[in-house]
Amino acid sequence: MLSKPSQILTISSASKASTLSKGQKAFNKLIKQIEQKRQQLAAWEAAIPRYQKKHVEEMLPLNEKFHACQASMVKMLDLAHGKKGLTRSERRTLADLIVRLVSGVPDLHENPELQAIYNRHSESDFETDQQLDKLAAKKMLEEMMGIDLGDDFELDSPEDFIRVAQAKLAEKQETESAAREARNAKRKKTPKQLARQAAQEAEEKDISDSIREVYRKLASALHPDREPDPEERERKNTLMQKANKAYESRNLLQLLELQLELEHIDPAALTQMSEDRLKRYNAILKDQVDELDMELLHVENDFVARFQIQSFHALKPETLLRSLEIELLEKRHALKDMERDLSAFKDDINAVKSFLRTLRQAEREYF
Repeated sequence: MLSKPSQILTISSASKASTLSKGQKAFNKLIKQIEQKRQQLAAWEAAIPRYQKKHVEEMLPLNEKFHACQASMVKMLDLAHGKKGLTRSERRTLADLIVRLVSGVPDLHENPELQAIYNRHSESDFETDQQLDKLAAKKMLEEMMGIDLGDDFELDSPEDFIRVAQAKLAEKQETESAAREARNAKRKKTPKQLARQAAQEAEEKDISDSIREVYRKLASALHPDREPDPEERERKNTLMQKANKAYESRNLLQLLELQLELEHIDPAALTQMSEDRLKRYNAILKDQVDELDMELLHVENDFVARFQIQSFHALKPETLLRSLEIELLEKRHALKDMERDLSAFKDDINAVKSFLRTLRQAEREYF
């Protein structure tokens, strides 16, 4: 188990009277940010399986019952619409209610009976409205993301949308990058631009050299063939695999942590690190912060798409189960209310009329 970097890989003042330099403060801040984001990722990794288990065991069966009750309600209200005793205004209100209810039934495209009810009470037909809704959603997404999803794009599921949208966005960025490089290649660079390019290339080389230097020291110390003890050789082999992975991903922090584990660097010696080296290290650590931010964004977006979450607040892994509990409670109450109404409406047109009066009153107060 590696030691926590926020506790060990932190530069402390050499004495109470001394203060940290700008580079040292930046180093400590970046280490802290990386540790926090690591903890956030670990929290997501722990929370999602628990959320998924509860969602599968409780939410999915509850949704199935709710939608079955919803379909029964649609059919009963459709029958009520054809009965005597309703005014013209009540029939219009009931028709609007039927359309709203039937639109919320999942897999409606596979239910011809409910589609027929929808067509009977709407001013359009189901297939036409579905196509118009998809086109409107596609246009909105294209405008939001600034990409062309193509004529063959189908918004069948959030997962498919994210997959296609990410691919299209990456394709757009790659095309724009190639076009930009082509334009830059045609232009004759000014001395100032050439100097900036040379400085950037030199800085990138310094950064790569810094990572390579740490890695080489680790590789020399961890070489399994140099260790006679079988258990220690196995341990070093495992650590070497971690070092290889960290080097390939330019993960400087993990390489430094491995050095700490092997006691090849003294935490106190960090205070003696030169400002030039600190600058190179900080550039690498900043990249790691950005990569972790992207990984967190991907995890959250994937979670939202997989479970079709609709939330106007930032999601936190520690509150996922509590939010699901609230959602389950609300859905159970909604199901109970619908079952009660379904029982009350059966063969009682007056109960339907009373419900419609309450509905119209609520809508007038709301709007």
